[in-house]
Amino acid sequence: MQRLETFSGCACCSLSRRRFLGASCAACAGATSLLASAASATAGDEGAKTRVRIVYSCFGEVQPRPTWPHVGFDFRPVMAELEARLRKQCPNIEFVTSMADGPEAAKKILAGDKSSPVDGYLVMQMNNWPRVVQVMVTAGKPTIFADYTYAGSGGFDRYTAGLLRRKQPNFAFVASSNPHDLVEAVQCFELVKKGRTMEQFVAAIEKARRDGTPAPGDMTTKPDDVKVLDTKDTLAAMKRGKILAIGGKHPQVTNAITKELGVEVKNVSYAELNAAWEKADKDRASEMADGWQKAARRIENVSRKTLEDSAAMYLAQKEVLKKHQANAITINCLGGFYGNHIHAYPCLGFHELYNDGLIGACECDLHSTSTMVALTAMTQGRPGFISDPVLDTSKRQIIYAHCVASNRAFGPQSDPNPYEILTHSEDRKGASVRSLFPLGYMTTSVKFAPERKEMIFHQGKAVDNVIIDRACRTKLAAEPVGDFEKLFRHWDRWSWHRVTYFGDLKEPVFALADALGWKVVEEA
Repeated sequence: MQRLETFSGCACCSLSRRRFLGASCAACAGATSLLASAASATAGDEGAKTRVRIVYSCFGEVQPRPTWPHVGFDFRPVMAELEARLRKQCPNIEFVTSMADGPEAAKKILAGDKSSPVDGYLVMQMNNWPRVVQVMVTAGKPTIFADYTYAGSGGFDRYTAGLLRRKQPNFAFVASSNPHDLVEAVQCFELVKKGRTMEQFVAAIEKARRDGTPAPGDMTTKPDDVKVLDTKDTLAAMKRGKILAIGGKHPQVTNAITKELGVEVKNVSYAELNAAWEKADKDRASEMADGWQKAARRIENVSRKTLEDSAAMYLAQKEVLKKHQANAITINCLGGFYGNHIHAYPCLGFHELYNDGLIGACECDLHSTSTMVALTAMTQGRPGFISDPVLDTSKRQIIYAHCVASNRAFGPQSDPNPYEILTHSEDRKGASVRSLFPLGYMTTSVKFAPERKEMIFHQGKAVDNVIIDRACRTKLAAEPVGDFEKLFRHWDRWSWHRVTYFGDLKEPVFALADALGWKVVEEA
């Protein structure tokens, strides 16, 4: 691979080339070929090649920190295969490459390009959060922003939505696991080189993306006789709820949850939870570990001690919930674990809480926790699945990804589905859950914003459990109901998490919004 020009303040399980380039083989049948359009635009031209800089938005060639896809991930073979494919299939384009880990590094790239100009930028979002594309678009050159699926998807979702909201005129994007879709988009750089307008460049890429997105499939779903409380009883049940927030104080959101939903929120210290963990009954923890070893379909790279520590964390969560007479707990798990405030991930504990009919929510996310309090009450005990969604146009799927989930999607008394116990994906430590959800059912995804008196809503048919060693362990793929393109537009304002429930809950959710006097934002 050509040596990268690296702009970075830091140095940053390998992925096979075949898996990366063949991650999605969905054909773009019927799509208009932009290669043909570009070839037509350049026919007979003897001028210089179009010059495009690939900018990898990435913390390093080998990932040095815990974030998506995971610590230690080797991007070098991915980059090599990507560049080889583009050079082969885009012969009229000269590619130069750089890496940037944030805005300052991106500014250095732009400064360097003043003496050796390029015609456009391809920004590949390889890690979630480096803010690079926001700088690159300021050059005014045609810019394509592309997600490396299950690696940069969080930043891709949020940054794409923000740039679309700003109506950035030189910005286009690709969100596909099929490399053919990226090639078609990159070929469009030739159109601008040969006199097409920026507007035509962006429109051509949007057309290719839409044409390459499959038509809706069979949206017939399996029967699911979900029993829901009426709106009055749902509101009453919500008001009996209580949320414990550990490791994060958000007074504006806390006050809005209590005012709008009648749900009390109480801040609890890491120290209290950790003390309960230290005092947890070791015999009971050992029995729980035995149970997980028998019930899990597979356990990989998780020691017996880690299982027992995780069981003790579940017992600690139950003890703290009982002490404060609460039914929901949300923990800043990453900050707590990395800061040495807690000594076991709460993932397996949350898994058990869901199966008890209680609520455990990740990352001290009060918006999602309040959503779960309401919808678990509404559905009389069904668990919510809080997730970091990924968008893949090549399959027309939204993939809900997180390292914890219930394995009783229809409630504590329902039949269990298979699950596996693996390390927490981002740092390869602790224990987390891969739940292999039932497929063919309608799901409803919601998130509350009590301080704005709004909720966001979409639905999708569960179609696949994705198993790939990038990003979070549980990955439930759904085909959304509605316009797939609309899904790209709200992540900056609503952040990344969504909460997914099995069941067609549209009618009772909208009725609840009416009773609260809230607006529903339909994101698809």
